[in-house]
Amino acid sequence: MFKKLIILLILIFSFNIQAAESNKGPMPKHEWSFNGITGTFDRAALQRGFKVYREVCAGCHSMKLLYYRDLIDIGFSEAQVKAIAAEYDVLDGPNDEGEMFERPARPADRFVNPYLNDNEARANNNGAYPPDLSVITKARKYGEDYIYNLLMGYEEAPEGLEVGNGMYYNKWMAGNQIAMPAPILDGSVDYDDGTDTNAKQLSEDVVTFLKWSAEPELEVRKNMGIKVILFFLILGTVVYLAKNRLWRGVH
Repeated sequence: MFKKLIILLILIFSFNIQAAESNKGPMPKHEWSFNGITGTFDRAALQRGFKVYREVCAGCHSMKLLYYRDLIDIGFSEAQVKAIAAEYDVLDGPNDEGEMFERPARPADRFVNPYLNDNEARANNNGAYPPDLSVITKARKYGEDYIYNLLMGYEEAPEGLEVGNGMYYNKWMAGNQIAMPAPILDGSVDYDDGTDTNAKQLSEDVVTFLKWSAEPELEVRKNMGIKVILFFLILGTVVYLAKNRLWRGVH
């Protein structure tokens, strides 16, 4: 009897999840430059995405797993990375007097956290803790497609739906309510290369940067996969030809 009750509860829970997903519709898929076996990161998009992160996201969201020196991988020179890092201050020490002190960040330092601790982060965000973005595209179902659609999913709440105090309606957020206001709007960031700065472009660029942050080895892994496939194709061809030659006169 107890087992039947458990099974019934699981079926009801699964049905509710499916119903909720069907109300939202299928998750729209975006065309990314890094999709597919030969996909690669667009370096210009990565640099633009980093700028969006710096100017829009970094005020609330940390990227604890990134070092400033990692930015060399997306096309910045060593001099540029040093200049970027020097714009931030980090706590260091102790010095000879046993005191902690602040100094400009260096390329070997991790990205600076916008908050001193979790309590400060929650206090500045209506009690909600802003997640670290280092591997956010791997930590969420549907990955980069979910993050992109979430950024573009802010709408007016449907008639009759009451949105909680300090909350915002978002089509793709679980429960359709999110504590973060729409972070990206048309013209939120100015690009130096003249690329259009509409919300879709800004969102696409920052999600590309977040994908690279989560999987910086993506291109290397794909290149290795292609080499392995080619190796086995050549090996299979050689083995097949050798087999035919060796067994040609047997029959």
